[in-house]
Amino acid sequence: MRKIFAVTGTCVLLLAAAPLAMAENSTATEINTEAGSTWNQIEGNWIVFKGKVKEQWGKLTDDDLTQIQGQRDQLVGRIQKLYGISVEKANEEVTDWEKRVVAP
Repeated sequence: MRKIFAVTGTCVLLLAAAPLAMAENSTATEINTEAGSTWNQIEGNWIVFKGKVKEQWGKLTDDDLTQIQGQRDQLVGRIQKLYGISVEKANEEVTDWEKRVVAP
């Protein structure tokens, strides 16, 4: 398993990702990690997932969800702020939620 570091603002997040496999004639931009594919699925169906997000994090308003527009980093940041938790904890919560909500 590879480790990916994502920089958001002044924080660095450590994300685990499945190893990447490249097909012949493919480019790096064509290859998605498992986590990226999961979030692409959520982002692409944001209207459906908004309700599930609100069930999990009831402090999020409809305006918050509209502003987030399926962007994972925006969701993590809003959860962190509303619930007064660390970015790392908010990221863990979103990751756990992803695993429960999106079928593998």
